[in-house]
Amino acid sequence: MSQSRNALVVDDQPVNRLLASRMLDKLGWTVAQADSGPAALDWLAANRADLIMLDISMPMMSGKEVCQRVRAEAGLGGQGIRIVAYTAHGQPEERAEFLSIGFDAVLVKPISRDSVEKVLSALALPAAAPATGAGVA
Repeated sequence: MSQSRNALVVDDQPVNRLLASRMLDKLGWTVAQADSGPAALDWLAANRADLIMLDISMPMMSGKEVCQRVRAEAGLGGQGIRIVAYTAHGQPEERAEFLSIGFDAVLVKPISRDSVEKVLSALALPAAAPATGAGVA
């Protein structure tokens, strides 16, 4: 199974982006990063992703707004892309809100490889065979 899986990790905190990107990379994903909502939308307009790990609390444009834009615009991935809220906000009412606006799952920080694998499995996005040379973009 050499099907390439492309992910975009969006977080305004470099350490959080790096951690999530490395975990996905080790699970065989090709990973790109964006440090803001506008940068994520620009990247999605020019590239294809199977998965977006999207921080909720970012300056300029929240992750909720990015998710709503992606869902509304087919050119950004529309309904075909899996979007995971990657956040410190994990209360039940917050999770329900995220799911109601278009997120497919919620991953509460701090994350672990196990929590990432569980979310990917629940979304029918199992880890690909790790590819040599796959890297963080």
